[in-house]
Amino acid sequence: MTTREVEHEITISAPAAAVYRLLAEVTNWPRVFPPTIYVDREGTGAGEERIRIWATANGEPKTWTSRRTLDPEALRITFRQEVPAPPVAAMGGTWIVEPLDEGSCRVRLLHDYRAVDDDPHDLLWIERAVDRNSTSELAALKENVERVHEAEAQELTFSFTDSVRIDGAAKDAFAFVNEAGLWTERLPHVARVRFTEDTPGLQELEMDTRAKDGSTHTTKSYRVVLGQHRIAYKQVTLPALMTLHTGVWTFEETEAGATASSQHTVTLNTDNIAKILGPGATVADARAYVRSALSTNSLATLGHAKEYAERNR
Repeated sequence: MTTREVEHEITISAPAAAVYRLLAEVTNWPRVFPPTIYVDREGTGAGEERIRIWATANGEPKTWTSRRTLDPEALRITFRQEVPAPPVAAMGGTWIVEPLDEGSCRVRLLHDYRAVDDDPHDLLWIERAVDRNSTSELAALKENVERVHEAEAQELTFSFTDSVRIDGAAKDAFAFVNEAGLWTERLPHVARVRFTEDTPGLQELEMDTRAKDGSTHTTKSYRVVLGQHRIAYKQVTLPALMTLHTGVWTFEETEAGATASSQHTVTLNTDNIAKILGPGATVADARAYVRSALSTNSLATLGHAKEYAERNR
């Protein structure tokens, strides 16, 4: 079997320990790394963890399980896929953070991999995916860690949650949100939907949504279904005012019925604030506008999910 080895690196103007921390906190990866959709993590012992990652590779959504060993002293994280996603037969590697001086470091990302049946076409596919994802992850790591100290960067990213109480079953509200392929029939603000679920629990959702002013905009998300109580997602085609939008739909049984919630995390795109909201618009104006737009759609969806669950009671 052919094992390929490849290395990517980048120099970052930030202390090595800060960069290592960002790499170690794997549940934040969907916010930092463009290819990562969602990460589930379980600790398995001192410095050991098992993670399940949902991410895109060459534009295709994939999921795999890896074991990671963290070494904060040496500033190294090694990883090995336990359950790879075809066409990958085996994959592993190491993140190495090397201090250059107090305020800068070099990050090296090493991979080794094999393809199923040593197929040359699949080897090329994996090579392209590893190169594309490694390059984009290192660039995003640099951008995130270098601007993390800026007060403005803190203000540009924010989270909020909308919730409704339901006099019905959480599983019925979950079913309404899970069956997004039916949203054109069920939700007045959704004009068009393209929905696929080739891997169970890993969904691709593209839709045209109507805004309050009658305009429509297209968004595309990847969604990860976690049991019958959570659906996590990441938008990959975004409205112009955002550079990031991740979220989680949550459905919980309560003594009085159920609660359904929609949580959002957003990073604003400052380049487009003046263009969309006018020359005098501020970051605070953009935050308020985006929150209002997202909450309007979330609460509309939650309201219809509530009606559906209460009808089915």
